[in-house]
Amino acid sequence: MGLKEELIINKRFGKAFLATNFYNFETLSAVLTAAKQTDSPIILQLSESSINYLGLEVAISLARGSISEYGVQAWLHLDHGQNVDLVKRCIDAGFDSVMIDASEKSISENIKITREIVAYAESYGINVEAELGYISKLGQSQDMIYTRPEEAKLFVESTGVNALAIAVGSAHGFYKKTPDLQLDLIEEINSSVEAALVLHGSSGIPDDQLQMAIKKGITKINLATEIKNIFMKSLQGELKDTNNIDLREVFPKATAEATSLVVQKLNTINFI
Repeated sequence: MGLKEELIINKRFGKAFLATNFYNFETLSAVLTAAKQTDSPIILQLSESSINYLGLEVAISLARGSISEYGVQAWLHLDHGQNVDLVKRCIDAGFDSVMIDASEKSISENIKITREIVAYAESYGINVEAELGYISKLGQSQDMIYTRPEEAKLFVESTGVNALAIAVGSAHGFYKKTPDLQLDLIEEINSSVEAALVLHGSSGIPDDQLQMAIKKGITKINLATEIKNIFMKSLQGELKDTNNIDLREVFPKATAEATSLVVQKLNTINFI
């Protein structure tokens, strides 16, 4: 079953998938090990910058080969695709899901661009995600501008998008203060649209809020910043105490720390 259909099942039964970004083999291995240990399906995400770093074909081969090797249920998703040509290349290359992010444009332009990608992806039968509202990115103001239910309804009906990332109190990167998710707003938007709802910026959100967000209608939860942070902090600590230049011996501790983090997140999400 495709991710598009799985997310609709999540919406119906009040469940969610964890969607984790990976940046190299070590972070990919950490995520897949956690999924295997917890017997959890997982969404593997690549950003445009990660694709530029790894190369599209290398990234796909790495992900597909690792999914097979680890024996887990997983899907490959393009995260925050802002370049329309790259989004289409990812669709052609066999991604299970893509995100077209035109959220920083006017709503009319966002609708136009999203509709173009939905139409392009239709024959492939894959999941298409978009974003509506202001979910701050790294370095941007974390002042909240929430997605309005009536705009979400208009957007989904106008584009036919399968999944919608909404602005309900989360932000990308590190939080300056403890986030306060607007749970009633999630519930209202969920009842207004047929699309599955996505929460970006879960790093640093308390577990109880994540669980309540799922109960209110969130079906996909994105995790990236905490993975990078715990991997790099662990690696930096390891390098302080060794002159070992064999990365095959230095990286595993950082990988294990990232695995532990993802296990904890999966256990939080799989609470039902």
